[in-house]
Amino acid sequence: MSRRKGVHTMSSRSITLSVNGECRSFEASAETPLLYALRNDCGLNGPKFGCGLGECGACAVLVDGRAVRSCTVKLGAIAGRTVTTLEGLASGTDLHPVQQAFIDMQAAQCGYCLNGMVIATVALLRHKANPTEADIRAALRRHLCRCGTHLEILAAVRRARELLAETGHQQEASSAS
Repeated sequence: MSRRKGVHTMSSRSITLSVNGECRSFEASAETPLLYALRNDCGLNGPKFGCGLGECGACAVLVDGRAVRSCTVKLGAIAGRTVTTLEGLASGTDLHPVQQAFIDMQAAQCGYCLNGMVIATVALLRHKANPTEADIRAALRRHLCRCGTHLEILAAVRRARELLAETGHQQEASSAS
């Protein structure tokens, strides 16, 4: 950060990441939230700006397969890493089994929390192929849904578990990475 006439300015640098299987370079401050780069520079609408504090989960993405809150992750901290958003889960026109399960179980109302719920579910099922009900609830507990579709969301996670087992789908963060 440099000081100029009493104003703090952040110096920009080139930061490169893999986003949904595509190498992307950003001319930005290392302190820029990942969410801003994904939405503003990449035009991705999966991750949402919810609280801006990492509390609600609407901005969740996978970084190297691990679910993180993109509003609190700084670009400089993940330079060279792999980021997968909701848009990067599908393989061409084939939805990821977790996405399909959320549709099958009608687990969305307004859809604002859906990004975080799907990303958290993908991360959970990659880590634990056969989670218990307690595991599922623990994985989703910090993702806020204001519409009250909690029962449908839980059913969708159970359905995703079944679909992944039935299809033998590789539980990868993205088919492109």
